Amino acid sequence: MEKLIITAAITGAELNKKICPALPTTPEEQAQASKDSIEAGASIIHLHVRDEQDNPSQKLEHFQRSVDAIKKSCSPTPIIQFSTGGAVGEKMENRIASLALKPEMASFNLGTMNFGEDIFVNTFADMRALAAAFKKHNVVPEFEIYDAGHIDNLKKLIKEKWVEPPYHCQFVLGVPGAMAGDISGLVYLVEHLPENSTWGVAGIGRFELPLAVHAILMGGNVRVGLEDNIYYKKGQLASSNAELISRISRIAKEVGRDIASPHETKKLLNLP
Repeated sequence: MEKLIITAAITGAELNKKICPALPTTPEEQAQASKDSIEAGASIIHLHVRDEQDNPSQKLEHFQRSVDAIKKSCSPTPIIQFSTGGAVGEKMENRIASLALKPEMASFNLGTMNFGEDIFVNTFADMRALAAAFKKHNVVPEFEIYDAGHIDNLKKLIKEKWVEPPYHCQFVLGVPGAMAGDISGLVYLVEHLPENSTWGVAGIGRFELPLAVHAILMGGNVRVGLEDNIYYKKGQLASSNAELISRISRIAKEVGRDIASPHETKKLLNLP
């Protein structure tokens, strides 16, 4: 079984410090959280950024200052994966803009869906525009799959030659309004992936740990972090992203699965 790739989703766009005091939102806090996450076993930092008022932002300058802080703080340097999802309701042109900074990877959302009480819009026109931007800036996409139909959307984009292999897919399961975090759902999604795919899973809330454990045993990869789940266990807030990552690293080692370093992750995901 290949080494386990752990992605740290350190901040997100939906939370604030009132809900989660440990949430890193400034560049300095994100740099420290990234450093601690890498030391705990993560190799990819999934990055959302904030403005000076702590609001979600897709502006290039806000991404750049966080990237600079993370790269200065971390050794080895992690793979920094930008979010092109942003906050729900963000205009597509703003979501695409950050790709001009040429991150190694960025997220690619594959369909319109209910997202809690909101609608997260990703039309096929949006997806084609996003695919064109990924090609223009030579950024590797991570395809975010929240529901079974999103795999069919990916296959449609493949057939239309908007995207090329290999395909790295992240199942984001347990979002209210999308696919639940059941193990049977994870198995279904893995079985229906296109050829030349790698995969990981991000379980939301209480689904984070059971899905992560199953992914480790199934040969997939894992995303954890405060963006997805703020609790270490029921009723106990996590103290940091690193606390959540350390648990996954420990479980993986206990079942004999080694953890991939940033350098090894680049090879596994065929990153430039």
